[in-house]
Amino acid sequence: MAMDEYLWMVILGFIIAFILAFSVGANDVANSFGTAVGSGVVTLRQACILASIFETTGSVLLGAKVGETIRKGIIDVNLYNETVETLMAGEVSAMVGSAVWQLIASFLRLPISGTHCIVGSTIGFSLVAIGTKGVQWMELVKIGNWHFLLPIRRKVYIF
Repeated sequence: MAMDEYLWMVILGFIIAFILAFSVGANDVANSFGTAVGSGVVTLRQACILASIFETTGSVLLGAKVGETIRKGIIDVNLYNETVETLMAGEVSAMVGSAVWQLIASFLRLPISGTHCIVGSTIGFSLVAIGTKGVQWMELVKIGNWHFLLPIRRKVYIF
C-alpha cells in the first residue's frame, strides 16, 4: 500500500480534527462555565480566557492517556492490519460524525458529552466495518463502571 495514495485522508483528518476541537470547545466550555457566566461571577470574556488556559493545560498534561484509550482501547486496531484504509476512513468518519453532532447540539443549546460522542462514533464505525469482534467490550465495561460507580462513591463519601 503506497502511503501517498492515502495522504488526502490524513490531510482531511487533520482539518476535521480542528473542526472537532472547535465543536468540543463550543459544547464543553459552555457546560463548564455556563453557570458562572449566567450568575455573573465571571464575564463571558473571562470565561473564554480561563477556558483557553485550562482546556489547553488539561489536554497537554492529562490528555495522552485518554487519547490512548480512544485510539487503541475501544476497538481492536490490530484487526485492521490488512485493511488500514478502512481504519483510516472509519476514524475520519467518526470524527466527522462527532463534530457534526456536537456542533448541532451546541447550536440547539443541548449539553452533551464530547467524549461519549467520539466513543460512540468509533464503536459505530467498528460495528459497521467488522462487527462485534472489533469492539473491546471489557474496556467499555471498565469505562462505563466509572460513570455508574463514581457518583455512588461520591455520595458514600459525603455521608
